[in-house]
Amino acid sequence: MTILNGKQIAAEIRSELKTRIDALRSQGKRAPKLGIVIVGHNPASETYVTNKIKACSEVGIDAVKIAFEDTISEKELLEEVAKLNADTTIDGFIVQLPLPSHIDEQVITSAIDYRKDVDGLTPENVGRAAKGLPCIVSATPRGIRELLHRYQITTDGKHIVVIGRSNIVGKPMASLLMQKHAQGNATVTLCHSHTGHLKDICRTADIIIVAAGHPNLLTADMVRDGATVIDVGITRVEDKTTEKGYRLCGDVNFDEVAPKCAYITPVPGGVGPMTIVSLLQNTLQAYGYSK
Repeated sequence: MTILNGKQIAAEIRSELKTRIDALRSQGKRAPKLGIVIVGHNPASETYVTNKIKACSEVGIDAVKIAFEDTISEKELLEEVAKLNADTTIDGFIVQLPLPSHIDEQVITSAIDYRKDVDGLTPENVGRAAKGLPCIVSATPRGIRELLHRYQITTDGKHIVVIGRSNIVGKPMASLLMQKHAQGNATVTLCHSHTGHLKDICRTADIIIVAAGHPNLLTADMVRDGATVIDVGITRVEDKTTEKGYRLCGDVNFDEVAPKCAYITPVPGGVGPMTIVSLLQNTLQAYGYSK
C-alpha cells in the first residue's frame, strides 16, 4: 500500500511554479496577481484564505485579500466582482465560499469573467471542460488528476466511481475523467446520496474518489483489493482528547480501508495541498490569458 503524499507533490509543483515565475521577473515582466474575496468572518474560510496567500507568496504570485462584512448585499458584491473583472492588474480571482445565506453563490460565481475564474466554477469553464475545450479546470479535480499523474496511476480504461455530485468536485471530476486524453478515458460512475447499492458499485471500481462530506462513509467492505482511493472529504469531528477539541476526519475510514488499497490519500495531507497548488497553477494560466 502506497500513501499518496499530496503535501510532497504540492511542494514539487510549487518549486516548478517558482522557477517559472522567477523567469518572468528576470525578463522584466510583472508577476501574476491573484485576488481573494472573502465575505464575513467564517473561521474556516479565514484559515483557507491565509493558507492561499501564504502559498502565493512562496511561488512569487502577488496576492491581495479583499474583505467585506457579511452585511454586504448581493447587488453590492456583484458590483465588486464587476470591478475585479475590469481590473487589468489582477489576472484571476476567487470568491471564497461559503457566502452568507442572503447571497446566491451561483449568481456570484457566474458573474466572474471565465478568463479570471481560477476556481473553474463559471458556466463557461464548466461547459468548456465538459466539451474537452481549453479552459480553467476546477482546482480540486485538477489537483486529483495531477496527483494520479505524478504517481503514474493510469485512468485509461479504468472504472472510476466518484461519490458526491457537487459543482466544485463531483461533477467536474467525473467530466474530466471521461474526456479523450491521457489522464482521462475512464468509465465513470457518479454516485450520490440517492444511489442504491452503493457498496456493490464501489466494489467494482479500480479507483474510488470520495467527495461526499460524510465522515467515514467508505468502509473496507466497499473496496476491492488493490483499488486506489482518493479521499476529498475533510470534516471537523469533536475529540476532547486533542488540544483543539476536534480532529480532522475524511470520508474514508482510513484504518479499515488502507490495508486493502494499492494507493490511498491521507486526511489531512492528501488532496488538500493539491487543491491549493492547483489554484496557483490556474492563476498562472489566467496570467497567460491577459498577455
